[in-house]
Amino acid sequence: MSVAVRARVVLLTSVLVLGVAGCGGAAVKPKAGTSGSVTGSPSPVQSVAMARPGVYKPSGATPDILVQSPTSLSAAVVQGAARTKGVKVSEQFSMATFYREEEAITYAAVNPATFRQFTPGPTATLNDVWDRLADGEIALRPDLRQQLAEADDYVTLGNDDNAQRAHIGAYAPLVDRSRIGALLNQRWAARLHMPEGNALLISTGKLDPAPVLKSLRKSFGKQVSVTLLAPNVDPSAALAAVLTGGSIARAVGSFTYTANKDGTVNPEARWVREYIRSEVVPILGNVTCNKAMLPQLRAALGRIQRSGLASKIHRGEYGGCYVPRFIARDPSRGLSFHTFGTAIDLNVPGNQRGTVGLIDRRVVRIMQECGFNWGGTWNYTDPMHFELARLTAC
Repeated sequence: MSVAVRARVVLLTSVLVLGVAGCGGAAVKPKAGTSGSVTGSPSPVQSVAMARPGVYKPSGATPDILVQSPTSLSAAVVQGAARTKGVKVSEQFSMATFYREEEAITYAAVNPATFRQFTPGPTATLNDVWDRLADGEIALRPDLRQQLAEADDYVTLGNDDNAQRAHIGAYAPLVDRSRIGALLNQRWAARLHMPEGNALLISTGKLDPAPVLKSLRKSFGKQVSVTLLAPNVDPSAALAAVLTGGSIARAVGSFTYTANKDGTVNPEARWVREYIRSEVVPILGNVTCNKAMLPQLRAALGRIQRSGLASKIHRGEYGGCYVPRFIARDPSRGLSFHTFGTAIDLNVPGNQRGTVGLIDRRVVRIMQECGFNWGGTWNYTDPMHFELARLTAC
């Protein structure tokens, strides 16, 4: 099938859909004008394209344990994991997070030829999915289609103004019981400034993964995060937060953290000491934020004050900046952007989610001019919320 007429692959459970559904998993060519079809896709992204994986040979691997670090895993960790009793298969890849409208999207840059063994059967066996990944396109979980897909069938991989974009090649179930919502091929890792090879998926086959988990944690201590792939967060486990997407991600740093039962989290002390600061800014007084954000916040609030708009920001209704927690205190939704200390909530009572908000639009305009995105423009509005989107002089 030529590139000019390829339609996006859509996997819904065990049925492959190319514009219209086939039966028994067979592909059906899309017809012009068919609902849900795409008339074509771009040529492979040459700068990130790699060899297509070829014929798939099932290995029986299961995604049981995830190992992750804020930085690239050392050879000693990778080799030590592979030698651990009970480990049948291990796969190294890169994993990080970007945000879309205060929703955390965990994604991975992988080797299509080997990573596919950890995905559900219908996904693993469909060569089209993995060919497109090798060509440089992105695969998304189907539930993220409405949230992430843009009008031209691209996804913006970050909240920075200069974030990279990838063309959607497939919608498919990905790694069971994990938060991974999108896959790219491994050549994207450098382009997206991901810590290369900072994650491992481990399969214990038919063996109970719990003893293997215990052995890995004993071997690696607090060097890395070692967790079972399960729906609930283990409060005793160290987890990794790796933000990517552009200059903002590089400026705010990455860290490990532990979770609390109330939905708050505890970022590692080293990162907090290096990146989190409490300083006095105009109008609000003392705030605690990421050091990368404070200069622009101070400048923006100073401009608001000089413009005679200080009374439009209500100091007693300030909702915080560095607030380490999960989104809505729900571990399944990932970390709030506030955990990185690069978002701020203003005039909370009159600017609740889903409303147009009462915040003065002149304040909004100055914040945007000073490098902040405003939640009032989101599909599900959050007009109290401003987050750092670019590093700029203000």
